[in-house]
Amino acid sequence: MRSEMTEENKNETERPRRSWGFLLYLPAVAKGLYNTLLHILKLKGHKTFTVQYPEKRPEVRPGFRGEHRLKIDELGREKCVACLMCQTVCPSNCIDIVAEEAPWEDRDKRPRIFQIDMLRCIYCGMCEEACPCDAIELTEKLYTVSTSRAEMIYDKEKLLSN
Repeated sequence: MRSEMTEENKNETERPRRSWGFLLYLPAVAKGLYNTLLHILKLKGHKTFTVQYPEKRPEVRPGFRGEHRLKIDELGREKCVACLMCQTVCPSNCIDIVAEEAPWEDRDKRPRIFQIDMLRCIYCGMCEEACPCDAIELTEKLYTVSTSRAEMIYDKEKLLSN
């Protein structure tokens, strides 16, 4: 009986043999650690994609859709005729327009209230495409940071000054 117990204890204390898979794994780990060290020390040529944002602005590609703005015509009036096409076509329902009578003879209406909720906007550009008067456009201006939700609801004055 004692001889059996010693054989069992002997088998438990022996080290298991390493498999071929484990032996092939070690050089791959060493190679990964070496590559990481080269990147940390910047010895391997690589381009960093991090931009120090407040000091350096990222370059935007042509056609980037940023914040909205309302255009003015050559007489200094807003081009919008309150046709509500942009409000109708907007998939996120972020545009709110209330029309009023225009004081000029060349158009019937103008927007009394023109608001865009920039937090709901998905920047798809459908409002720009639907506008028959070319009154609204998406600029290449990056998004503005705000401290409250109310600051991100742009009214007509903010959109004209954008």
